[in-house]
Amino acid sequence: MPMLKDPSRKYQPFPQVPLTERQWPSRTITAPPRWLSTDLRDGNQSIIDPMDAVKKNRFFDLLCEVGVKEIEVGFPAAGATEFDFITGLIKADRIPEDVVIQVLTQSREDLIRRSFESLQGAREAIVHLYNAVSPAWRDIVFRMSREDVKAIAIKGAQMLVDEAAKQPDTKWHFEYSPETFSTAELDFSLEVCEAVMNVVGPTKDWPIILNLPATVEAATPNIYADQIEYFCRNLPNREAAVISLHTHNDRGTGVAAAELGMMAGADRVEGCLFGNGERTGNCCLVTVAMNMYTQGVDPGLDFSDIDKVIETVEYCNQLPVHPRHPYGGELVFTAFSGSHQDAIKKGFEAHSTQNNEHWRVPYLPIDPADLGRSYEAVIRVNSQSGKGGFAWVLEQGQGLKLPKRLQADFSKHVQQMADDMGRELNAEDIWTCFRKAYYVKVEPRHFRLVDYEESRAGDGTRIFTGTVEVDGEPQRISGRGKGLVSSVLATIRDAYGLELDVLDYTEHAMGKGSDARAAAYLECALPDGRIVWGVGIDEDVATASVRAILSAANSAHHGPGMGKA
Repeated sequence: MPMLKDPSRKYQPFPQVPLTERQWPSRTITAPPRWLSTDLRDGNQSIIDPMDAVKKNRFFDLLCEVGVKEIEVGFPAAGATEFDFITGLIKADRIPEDVVIQVLTQSREDLIRRSFESLQGAREAIVHLYNAVSPAWRDIVFRMSREDVKAIAIKGAQMLVDEAAKQPDTKWHFEYSPETFSTAELDFSLEVCEAVMNVVGPTKDWPIILNLPATVEAATPNIYADQIEYFCRNLPNREAAVISLHTHNDRGTGVAAAELGMMAGADRVEGCLFGNGERTGNCCLVTVAMNMYTQGVDPGLDFSDIDKVIETVEYCNQLPVHPRHPYGGELVFTAFSGSHQDAIKKGFEAHSTQNNEHWRVPYLPIDPADLGRSYEAVIRVNSQSGKGGFAWVLEQGQGLKLPKRLQADFSKHVQQMADDMGRELNAEDIWTCFRKAYYVKVEPRHFRLVDYEESRAGDGTRIFTGTVEVDGEPQRISGRGKGLVSSVLATIRDAYGLELDVLDYTEHAMGKGSDARAAAYLECALPDGRIVWGVGIDEDVATASVRAILSAANSAHHGPGMGKA
């Protein structure tokens, strides 16, 4: 069936929250929340082939490595794989001292008992109890009244207390979720949570975790923030509860909802690395953490080697991280557009010279190096790119700092190659194109320097004497001028009748130290008005300038850009 012309016949707008003088819009996030990873449970139940023990162990180690201190390791009543993995972590003493594992269970007697069995011998653990409370679940799924649903929660809470008492050597924490909180009546969610708290008896020093999930994201994130603030304001004994968020991404705003929820008073955020979860996924812990980092707040999670994190997540989930995923995607720090590339290039240049640690590079909200990414991948070249892009690639890959006018001249060659190849140009493509365009160690070359020597005449002029191959035939030539460049130009003119008028000459070192090479760039005008460029690269700066002249002579002989590899 086609989309409805009047969707209001089928769908209703989500109701507003009766919250006055809301505080969250004026707050900022200044400290990290408690993080809980649900990758091994929520993330695991949402992939085509759930993780086996090997993958779950590898993922667990990754979570510990990046600094997650609370990890939901599974749903032990779901099956033997889940149960055995949890018991294996405990028996093998693989849980770090500062990490607490968590298990999830529905509010059913047999499932709760099985969950506690899986945690026997644990030093410390969280048991997460849930039951759905929203009208759709009460009316359609359970066909129960409010009192019936609340009774399920109360019975489950009492079982938490009773089962924990049987294992006094474990430090127990309890979490309760009024599942489907975001689509339930706020007064009923508060009523159920208060009833659970009355059974458990939490205190400020031993609080209960109340998880308020957007099980299905059904409204804009500001509505979720209103729900959280309303709940926090009206919860009795608020100081004895840790408010936890578990947002999903059905409307594409799971991260935004979690951030606004923190501003609304939440203490804890649940989610998965890169947002894996049922349907459209859930809150991406990487994105929330790095969003905080870019605001100058230490998130307490370490993604210094983001590519290693991605490799493990993709291996364990058998799902790719999207190339445009915030912070982690392959292309998130990459610019193809010419204007973007020019701005980024200038930003890096300014950052390298400014006496200020604050990051200010256009189009890059974070320094890719902080995530272990190299600058070489920041700018990539295709048919949409400008001269700033390939200039950056040549500088990063070859150490060449092309003069502005040379960049403009070379851009024609790059554009032609991009159009001909019909794909992105890599660094090797661009370097090959550059060498062909300016006859840098490519054949055939009409002129090729074999060797030379320079001497000073009695009148102070410089004498150039050298051997040059002309179409493969060595020829001995010589000439004089006021300096090396002018003496070589005079030699070319006298020996071959080639008149080159120098308009600009620049040179620079390529790298540092004793192994540094030199690059020389020569802009010349021909008698017919044509402009040709010459490029020379050598360990010796003087030799580089000689090579640049012969490069310009080759361009003049062949016609600019007509060299063949």
